[in-house]
Amino acid sequence: MSEDKHTSTDPHGENPFDDVRDLIAKIPHPEPQFSQELEVKFASLSGRPHPLGSLQERLAWLANWQATAQPKIERPLIAVFAASHDVARELGADDIVGTALARVKNTTEGSAGVRGIAQNVGVAFKVNELGVEYPCANMTKEPSLSAAECAAAMAFGMEVVAEGADIIALGSTGFGSATAAAGVARALYGGTTEFWARGKGKYSDMRIEAVAKAAELHRDIIGDPLEVLRCYGGRDIAGMVGAILAARIQSIPVVLDGFVTCAAAAILHKSDPLAISHCLAGHLTQEPAHGALLDRLGLTPLHSMQIGIGDGTGAAMALSTLKSATEAINTLFSA
Repeated sequence: MSEDKHTSTDPHGENPFDDVRDLIAKIPHPEPQFSQELEVKFASLSGRPHPLGSLQERLAWLANWQATAQPKIERPLIAVFAASHDVARELGADDIVGTALARVKNTTEGSAGVRGIAQNVGVAFKVNELGVEYPCANMTKEPSLSAAECAAAMAFGMEVVAEGADIIALGSTGFGSATAAAGVARALYGGTTEFWARGKGKYSDMRIEAVAKAAELHRDIIGDPLEVLRCYGGRDIAGMVGAILAARIQSIPVVLDGFVTCAAAAILHKSDPLAISHCLAGHLTQEPAHGALLDRLGLTPLHSMQIGIGDGTGAAMALSTLKSATEAINTLFSA
């Protein structure tokens, strides 16, 4: 195991995570002025109490982050992050890169439902590949990334937010990400490995064993979410951490997809619970531990459709619902 994989400090004594920690510490906390104004507008609708039901609360959330009492979704983006994880070998995989590339190709060119939703709703769609052909290290044997690699992946994710979207839905594709996410959740919140790593398919037992090995290897990595990210997360999860953080700094609302994207959000939530106050859980997946992770994040999913993939499909559907709701209030408040 190489030296730089075991330490967050480079040979010159600098910590690549220092800038990230500084950004988290300086996150601005907006006042709830605009959400309150929207709530007053809803209350003023004579004879029509709660015309949009629980969506009114989500619209109030959106209003606050867009700094307007009448939120709109005009420049939405679905950003899918893709990478590969060598820990997939623990699940019996032989061709990790080939499998990951096939999943990416299906998402970009094939029959992935998320693309159809994006086209129907008029949403920009982009797959961000983070070294898919170069799997991150096997977390059962060494940290997934060096500190420098992890920081670089976060920086890449932050650049995604610079594309001018007014709301971003995050998804994940590639290979090995769910196992990595289970490792992240286990390291952040404790509990049994079975609780966090149990899956729905035939690889469930192997995934539990892989996360247990990683937890034993990295048992001293506690109390520092960025170190957890480095040891377990991989480039795709690190990239999403960067995207979520940059969106928070720029007051851009984010819709989270499944277990993997929520594991990325958990890294920031553990650092500062208010760091993900701009995030909405798009849906509840089939992943057994997804609901538990949402509970710890304090997020209630907009939909519960038991979708079994985390490529952004559920987040895209949630985005479609939010967009329809913003169009509805234009009519409600036009009279």
